[in-house]
Amino acid sequence: MFKSIWRIGLFLISSIIISSCATKDDVVYFHGSESLEGKENLLDYEPRIEANDVLRINVSSSSVNEEIVEPFRMNQQGQGSGGGGGGQNLSLTGYLVSPQGTINFPVLGTVEVEGLTRTAIQQKLEEQISEYVRDPVVDVRIVNFSVTVLGEVGSPGRVQITDGRITMPELIAMSGDITYNGRRENIKIIREVNGIKTVGHIDMTESDLFDSPFFYLKQNDLVYVEPTYRAVKSAGFFTSYQGIISVGTTIISLYLLINNL
Repeated sequence: MFKSIWRIGLFLISSIIISSCATKDDVVYFHGSESLEGKENLLDYEPRIEANDVLRINVSSSSVNEEIVEPFRMNQQGQGSGGGGGGQNLSLTGYLVSPQGTINFPVLGTVEVEGLTRTAIQQKLEEQISEYVRDPVVDVRIVNFSVTVLGEVGSPGRVQITDGRITMPELIAMSGDITYNGRRENIKIIREVNGIKTVGHIDMTESDLFDSPFFYLKQNDLVYVEPTYRAVKSAGFFTSYQGIISVGTTIISLYLLINNL
């Protein structure tokens, strides 16, 4: 009897130790990164403008007289075209892209911008403004470019992006890295494309993430780092009646099995 109980105890302890161990492959990033040597980087990547984006557009001129471009500048008091509001919130002083994919720009009127990159919009506006002003210079930024990260990271929340481009490794770093309880091999990205939600996955432990269409994040992406099985188990397995009953049933079954050997 005592010998059987000892066997059961030894079996359970061994199972717990084995299941709680993490291998190097579970926690180390970018396995096989040697294959990246010489790989071309997508330096020209730019997100494309979508409906409900807010654009900050600054118009200047290479001329010494800045007054000539003043009609093409938004009224920062909230009376200008396409934007609204004032105060400290930059998203209220930008050009809101309409559901039809357009902005209402001073002097020029309705301008289609959806699906274009920032660089393409700058070139388009410079070309149209040049009909009125010599050598205009246009700078376009996405004011409301942000990504939300949830789950097992150091600092979950909404991350504001100022330069309009961010990669998955950069987001993880800005969020305080993945915690010990986070699954690095199955990070979920929820993205909306043309009003339809899509779901992708990134494996931070493999170097092929650099080829993933989700390596560069888009505005309003939702990133979720799942907890490991160990974390889920410690969070509630033994705190529920179902968990206790399951453990009890397992112990009894193992006892009967070993006792009959």
